[in-house]
Amino acid sequence: MRILFDSKQLQYKTPFGTLVPDQICTLNIHIPSSVQATKVTCILNHEYGATAQEVTLEYKMKRGAYDIFQGKFSIPEPGLFFYYFYITTRTGGFRLFKQGDDTNMEAGDLWQISCVPAGFTTPDWAKGATIYQVFPDRFHKVGKCDLTGKLEPYTVHSNWYDEVDWRPTPEGLVLNNDFYGGNFKGITEKMDYIASLGTTILYLNPVSKSFSSHRYDTGDYKTPDPMLGTMADFKAMCDAAHQHGIKVILDGVYSHTGSDSLYFNKYNHFAGKGAYQSTESPYISWYSFHHWPHSYNSWWNFDTLPTVNKMDPEFIKYIITDEDSVVAHWLKAGADGFRLDVADELPDEFLKLLYDRVKEINPDAYVLGEVWEDASNKTAYGRRRQYFTNAELDSVMNYPFRTAILNFMRGWDSGHGLKETVMSIVENYPREVWLCNMNLLGTHDTPRILTALVDDFDGSREEKARRRLSRNQFDVAHDRLLMASFLQYTLPGSPSLYYGDEAGMEGYKDPFNRRTYPWGRENWEFMNHFKRLGQLRREHEALRLGDIEFFQAGDKHVGFTRTYNGKTLRIYCNRSADTWEIPSGKLLLGYNLQVVAPDWLTIGPRGFCITED
Repeated sequence: MRILFDSKQLQYKTPFGTLVPDQICTLNIHIPSSVQATKVTCILNHEYGATAQEVTLEYKMKRGAYDIFQGKFSIPEPGLFFYYFYITTRTGGFRLFKQGDDTNMEAGDLWQISCVPAGFTTPDWAKGATIYQVFPDRFHKVGKCDLTGKLEPYTVHSNWYDEVDWRPTPEGLVLNNDFYGGNFKGITEKMDYIASLGTTILYLNPVSKSFSSHRYDTGDYKTPDPMLGTMADFKAMCDAAHQHGIKVILDGVYSHTGSDSLYFNKYNHFAGKGAYQSTESPYISWYSFHHWPHSYNSWWNFDTLPTVNKMDPEFIKYIITDEDSVVAHWLKAGADGFRLDVADELPDEFLKLLYDRVKEINPDAYVLGEVWEDASNKTAYGRRRQYFTNAELDSVMNYPFRTAILNFMRGWDSGHGLKETVMSIVENYPREVWLCNMNLLGTHDTPRILTALVDDFDGSREEKARRRLSRNQFDVAHDRLLMASFLQYTLPGSPSLYYGDEAGMEGYKDPFNRRTYPWGRENWEFMNHFKRLGQLRREHEALRLGDIEFFQAGDKHVGFTRTYNGKTLRIYCNRSADTWEIPSGKLLLGYNLQVVAPDWLTIGPRGFCITED
């Protein structure tokens, strides 16, 4: 018989998930009577290892073959903590650790518990939102490109369906300086379409004036890239989004600038003196030079992306605290928040200043961080991050969910593995956070999800440019995409749809995941599927705000409920090649349902459904 303790179940730990200061937490551990335990102690450690508390669990009762010990504690201030148990017996003692949902003596992991600030909230409109991500140059074009002031050199494709430029220069550089002319007016014109997908948040990759098509090499933080349009065009786009009930969030790129920028001005394309041109530049303190001007710190050693000193007072004033700072500038222009690029590279102090300033300008604005791992316990650059315990972010990009869904769909992990990942995030994040996690399957940084579901080809760029899914690969990817997106839209958080994934776009990583939207060439089965998923989320609060509980997590099956305000939805996914019989309910959506009987549904191979009790 094993010792029973599972922090995800209320019979062992209440409340579920994170705490706030001084909130009482109750632990119950079930120990076989044969162990003859005389004392149980919970050792609660600070994140840096020092013991914070030793909590004694008193004998409570006997239930069957188990002795139940119970203890209570509270944490006085926010922080990240880890714990294990020490069990004293009549003949000695031993430590008890976590092993998945189970326990293990003298080996395993520590249980985690976070204490977050009391009163921490996230915007209601971000909870359970449906996000549509647009790469502006490649979405839709209206009118001619205004090339006035465009940073050179560049090329503009005359054909919307031209292949992206992937060939390096003779010097081996990939410039990303080919453009298709997608613009603010194009996005505005397609706002009805964006809304038809159930979108409530429009997330735009960078829009500031920059040299490249991806625009992560910021040239001028406060000026839209002329190819996208004017500030008036941006405001009109935001107005159109707001009229459709859609919020707009922008990419905030504050770990580096472009070398071709107002601030660095390596190529003398801007008026005034940049840091590369003069040590008297007002921006000189932003950068770190080894030997001015040619040797300097750059992002991942790309000399086109000089890194900035994030805590430089002048940089902080420009980006955050000035009356017309960068964040203030765009919020006043119509943006509703920011997605912070490479949040791990932004110091906690910087994030806190930015978060507080954004909330000062607009308490209902949204701050989302790019984090690829579990953000509750992330260590980056030698520091444990405090995204939630210090109220620095509203939420994060949920890459762990993407990995778990991909692993499940491709047979690399079981339904139990999916359950473990999902429930770990739900347990470790504050509810206010996990309700608005950005649940993604594809972004500008990943292969197209249709490709990622079946193809791991790692050949040359030339081969990737030509390669497309075979008929058999597409058939497999088809069913996997339907189920993967079904999971994405029914799990807790905010599903994020990368432009064109709903149209069946393929492609490997940059630049092949950034082709133009295939207007007039869409896969309408996928389109209608995503529209129906978006509609379901609009119609059912339980999908947006509900708690989650798994009732099935097998090798090739997964089932869970979403419950809110007394209403329960049941979600079933059958990855196997066999049928799965389930109790019937009000059918809301289904795929590959072979039999519908009065009391039972039969889910066919690679089928799924959602029912209402």
